Amino acid sequence: MVFPGMYFHSKKMNSHFVRDATEVLEDLGSKQHNFSGATILLTGAAGFLGAAFTHYFLLLNDRLLHESPCKVIALDSFIRGYPKWLRNLDTRADLCILERDITMAEDLPKTDYVVHAASIASPIYYRQHPIETMDANVKGLRRLLDRAITEPIKSFLFFSSSEIYGDPDPENIPTSEDYRGYVSCTGPRACYDESKRYGETLCVNFWKQHGVPVKIARPFNNYGPGLSLNDGRVLSDFFREILAGRNIVLYSDGKATRTFCYVADALKGYLRLLLSDENGEAFNIGNPQPEISIIDLARLTIEVAGAKTGIRLEISEDADYLTDCPQRRSPCIDKARQRLGYSPAISLEEGLVRCLAYYKDHRNER
Repeated sequence: MVFPGMYFHSKKMNSHFVRDATEVLEDLGSKQHNFSGATILLTGAAGFLGAAFTHYFLLLNDRLLHESPCKVIALDSFIRGYPKWLRNLDTRADLCILERDITMAEDLPKTDYVVHAASIASPIYYRQHPIETMDANVKGLRRLLDRAITEPIKSFLFFSSSEIYGDPDPENIPTSEDYRGYVSCTGPRACYDESKRYGETLCVNFWKQHGVPVKIARPFNNYGPGLSLNDGRVLSDFFREILAGRNIVLYSDGKATRTFCYVADALKGYLRLLLSDENGEAFNIGNPQPEISIIDLARLTIEVAGAKTGIRLEISEDADYLTDCPQRRSPCIDKARQRLGYSPAISLEEGLVRCLAYYKDHRNER
């Protein structure tokens, strides 16, 4: 269903998304004119990354491509609801919203670019819905790749995951794209990890056998505006508890370490990859600094919020809660730096400040 309307020149866009999208526009420069007049299929459009992509493309039209705007086909099953930010934009002429399950989507409009971000990415939800998770990561991807053979496209971006590396040994931290992974194929996280690994293999062979111009992104812990407080990932959990005036509860000793990449920085990498000629290649997209323990991250989040929240360590009632959970996760992004010109710039502290402002404004929204 297409919602006709006039361009709003960003008036109805969420200010937090506009700020981030503006930084991305400034980073990409002239290469983003390749989107002029193009049609972009964005799957998982109602999700966290979908929100960032949608606002970027619409702001791109308002700021640079107003004479020949791109068209965004925003596809989502809306199984977790229809977000308010999208309702505020659904009368735009350059946005077509389709409510469909990607595993069964047919009769899609012809497109020039595909951004396949549809997936169940939160460990809480993919462990509750393992088969549905695998279907989205495999069946939905296969449907889109098959379609790209009969209806050729300019570029296809598949969202894989840093989870494909499993639990790397210390010698492979930071982890480069050459590391093959240490992953269980039967553990509680395997539905996500292994389906993403299979998805990558599918992409590489569709490029080699059929010439589908597909690229693979491996995100490392992205966060920022649009990530639901009920998502179940660590930073959204921390902010939810802080804003509710409750203690943060860690179901571990808090010693595991991660790096975190603010969504605006991540989006710069994804778009550089989408617009590149790096077909059949996988790239880590993340921020390698700082590598921080979960308990120190909790302390930093509390400090940024100026809260009096405490931290409690408890044992989870879920016996598999920590099974196959990596002790360290940090990307080597040398490949993305050298071949894409990618360079994350937003510090963890600045990203947390931005998140806090967003959550204070939108704590009751999905």
